[in-house]
Amino acid sequence: MSKVMLITGASRGIGAATARLAAAEGYALCLNFRQRHDAAEQLLKELHSQGAQAIAIEADIADESQVVRLFEAVDAEFGRLDALVNNAGMLERQMRLDNMDKARLERVFAVNVFGSFLCAREAVKRMSTRHGGSGGAIVNVSSIAAKLGAPNEYIDYAAAKGAIDSMTLGLAKEVAAESIRVNAVRPGVIYTEIHASGGEPDRIERVRSSVPMGRGGEALEVAEAILWLVSDKASYTSGALLDVSGGR
Repeated sequence: MSKVMLITGASRGIGAATARLAAAEGYALCLNFRQRHDAAEQLLKELHSQGAQAIAIEADIADESQVVRLFEAVDAEFGRLDALVNNAGMLERQMRLDNMDKARLERVFAVNVFGSFLCAREAVKRMSTRHGGSGGAIVNVSSIAAKLGAPNEYIDYAAAKGAIDSMTLGLAKEVAAESIRVNAVRPGVIYTEIHASGGEPDRIERVRSSVPMGRGGEALEVAEAILWLVSDKASYTSGALLDVSGGR
């Protein structure tokens, strides 16, 4: 049977690029999305037309009950889970900390931190040899913002991704002896729709001069790194934070 991969936030951007690449490599897929039902359905049709085995499940990963239901759907459809890509994330409009309220912080941390923790928890329950599983791989999609801090834009998002880096390091050590590898990619400025969420759709053009390679990255370039980390080619790699940021 094909290996099974669950990708959160799979309808667009890095998630969709990862899904296309994983399907080409023979994975059966569960595509999670929260709002963009149209984009998820379009991607699902594309993958089916290429002969891929895939389902799309709507779930808000900030909601624990919906996370549990998401993973139960994977159980029912595939009966196994080999790889989790914790890709779902969000940011709010650019602003300084002295203008942020608690509600914003709660929204940012609920998705970027709590959601990733909850999904990793459910994946470990299924993959860990301690729980009767046969192992697997988790890749968390962090951000180079965790290292740079994103001042005057979204230090809350940067801090949330910093938490993901710490979780990656700790969980990798926690489950290493249970045949689970845990790694993270830290994308830099990538051409996706997330910049519009921050209020500046053309942000890459403004900051590209700060990138040593002089350009923004493509979602596929991040997806290639993710697929390597979940593959057997990375069999001795765990606890790694892989920057895909053009040298930034």
